[in-house]
Amino acid sequence: MCGIVAYIGPKDAAPILLEGLQRLEYRGYDSAGVAVCGRSGGLKLRKTRGRVADLAAAMPARFKGTAGIGHTRWATHGEPNDANAHPHLDGGRRIAVVHNGIIENADELRAKLTADGTAFASETDSEVLAHLVAAHAAEGVELEDAVRRALAHVVGTYGIAVLDAERPDRIVVARNGSPIVLGIGEKEMFAASDVAALVRYTRQVVHLDDGELATVRADGFRTFTEDARTTAKVPSTVDWEPGSYDTGGHRHYLVKEIHEQPAAVERTLSGRLDNRFHTAHLGGLDLDARTLRAIRRVKILGCGSAYYAGEMGAQLIEELARVPAHAEPASEFRYRNPVIEADTLYVAVSQSGETYDTLAAVQEIKRKGGRVLGVVNTVGSAIARECDGGLYLHAGPEISVASTKAFTSTAVAFALLALHFGRVHDLSPADGRRICAGLAALPGQIREILAQEERIAALAAEYARHDGMMFIGRVRGWPVAREGAQKLKEVSYVHAEAYPASELKHGPLALIGPELPTVAVVPDDELLDKNLTTLGEIRARGGRVLAVGHRVPDPRLADDAIVVPKNEPELDPLLLGIPLQLLAYHAAVALERDVDRPRNLAKSVTVE
Repeated sequence: MCGIVAYIGPKDAAPILLEGLQRLEYRGYDSAGVAVCGRSGGLKLRKTRGRVADLAAAMPARFKGTAGIGHTRWATHGEPNDANAHPHLDGGRRIAVVHNGIIENADELRAKLTADGTAFASETDSEVLAHLVAAHAAEGVELEDAVRRALAHVVGTYGIAVLDAERPDRIVVARNGSPIVLGIGEKEMFAASDVAALVRYTRQVVHLDDGELATVRADGFRTFTEDARTTAKVPSTVDWEPGSYDTGGHRHYLVKEIHEQPAAVERTLSGRLDNRFHTAHLGGLDLDARTLRAIRRVKILGCGSAYYAGEMGAQLIEELARVPAHAEPASEFRYRNPVIEADTLYVAVSQSGETYDTLAAVQEIKRKGGRVLGVVNTVGSAIARECDGGLYLHAGPEISVASTKAFTSTAVAFALLALHFGRVHDLSPADGRRICAGLAALPGQIREILAQEERIAALAAEYARHDGMMFIGRVRGWPVAREGAQKLKEVSYVHAEAYPASELKHGPLALIGPELPTVAVVPDDELLDKNLTTLGEIRARGGRVLAVGHRVPDPRLADDAIVVPKNEPELDPLLLGIPLQLLAYHAAVALERDVDRPRNLAKSVTVE
């Protein structure tokens, strides 16, 4: 999605803005721009279609200013070109605005402004903000009040930063559905849509809430609501190092993060395994044993990979705690007027903690009196602040758009939740000990799988020659197959279809043939014989099979196999997905895809 960076202080703003924008490149974008303002006033603007590197190359040497705003745009209104790139200015070149989100009533506002004599320079919805702010600023009010009054006309989502050539001592930012975080420096201040743009300069941050604005000056900040009430914010410390945002010698962020999974899982588990009582210690839940026993159902909500991790979580909770559990896309849940039950525990899942569909679902549940836990990776994010309690993943920053280590860490977090839940219910100490040991073994077993990368890369190059692939799995293997298919689609752009192995003969088997290979998830569990029968049905139709499991199948049933270490049956899905990540990555490399920026996707989905 789009990215925002802002700076005000004693230094030259432009290099800081460019560096911050470069750190947001993983979000995917089609144009970039910056506007700066010196102490004597006057706006300087540069923007261009293309990359931040193109913007930097077009920057004149004397592009100086001590306050500035920058933006990377992902087109939603108007094609990617110089005119539609941000920042946007008003007709008098007094106000500059950068905007993330969608203004739903932009056409209505544009028509009214045009009727009043305003000339527009772009096709974007965002430009209306610059003209609205300028119109109110011309009334002689402070910039803060001009922004507040302008936003009163707006319907939609936004994260904005506003610069005023006549007030070069401040930047005003605002949030509604699209994240804005302030960075506190030494006699300088920053703002951004993502902490990735800030960590090189400061570790002290403040997250704005929806409906909140801030005036940012070099010596501090003030936060307030849309009706001008002052709010109190307590800074938090970002625990991620700047080096976490580098590729670390790897070719792409995606493969770096795949290889970071053993350490990420260790962090997710750290301090949470209770080997005395064979359970999990999860203080962030804020739920005692009596409250947990009163819960009759668990509903898990997420989008994309978070939803598939939720499906794994639901399976784990049902198996270990024997409590009915179900996962649902948050994007569907929020629109269907769901029945909220007092004895149901709702769990919201999001790597960024800013996924707008999931946040809206959380807010709807809270409005109806439901209890919501969050499973998120980003401390201080909107979903984390909105929920009643939950689990932080501690997976570290995930830069690549396609989620890998956060997906695996989320599944591990659900295993901890299921273990904790199960031991409060009827999971025996012996089974609790078994699951604890299995969880502790995961990092080492993931390393064993990653050691097979060279062979998996060779297989990926072969299978990537096909126009599409089928992924199948049964029960525990079904969410693994779904996530595997998604990874292949979003990273390599090869069509992939996931189907329950048990449903293959109810229609999809008609597609099977030599040109449609199948990736089959076949764990060595109680359903192995049934899965092998399905492989026989595929081979009988001339279909090529890549089996992912714990043993090499009979050559008559599979052309190729990837063998993963065996853990406990309930935890095996956490390992079976790792080789599918490598398969997707190396298929993308073989096809020369833009691995870290899959097309038409965004890291933190904050608009509908």
